[in-house]
Amino acid sequence: MPRFLPITAPKRPTSTKKRTALTATTAALAVLAVGTPVAYATLGDEAPAASRSTARAAASRGKDYIETRLLFGTERPDGGPAVTDRQFLAFVDEEVTPRFPNGLNIQDGRGQWRDSQGVIGRERSYELTLLYPASEARVRDTQVERIRDAYEKAYAQDSVARIEERTTADF
Repeated sequence: MPRFLPITAPKRPTSTKKRTALTATTAALAVLAVGTPVAYATLGDEAPAASRSTARAAASRGKDYIETRLLFGTERPDGGPAVTDRQFLAFVDEEVTPRFPNGLNIQDGRGQWRDSQGVIGRERSYELTLLYPASEARVRDTQVERIRDAYEKAYAQDSVARIEERTTADF
């Protein structure tokens, strides 16, 4: 006849440290079990509705603009004296402001480029930022090109760099 052993309950931890560790482990597993589906749900491809509405509100707030940045070097390739702050600001007053009276921004900079002989040149420079409605792009393009040509001629420059981006702006 087979012999059966009596079934006994597993021994429970007897020390307080073991009970505390077991309780902490159980609590941590419960948090992970509840939190994991929520975390994965927020990783979907779509942004939450609140984020989408905030993005739409920000986009509707601005209007379509063109941001044109012009980079003006100050060293003269012909060896003449560098363009001074006074000369550059006079150029802005005479050539830029009449074409863009609504405003502009000027920042001082340091430029670097490689010339046609492969030599690296460095110079003090100015970055001029113009912002105008996208609907005026055709007219403004001609004005920007006249500014570039005028600076190249006035200060014997090889070029004035032009960077342009569509953007939205709100004033």
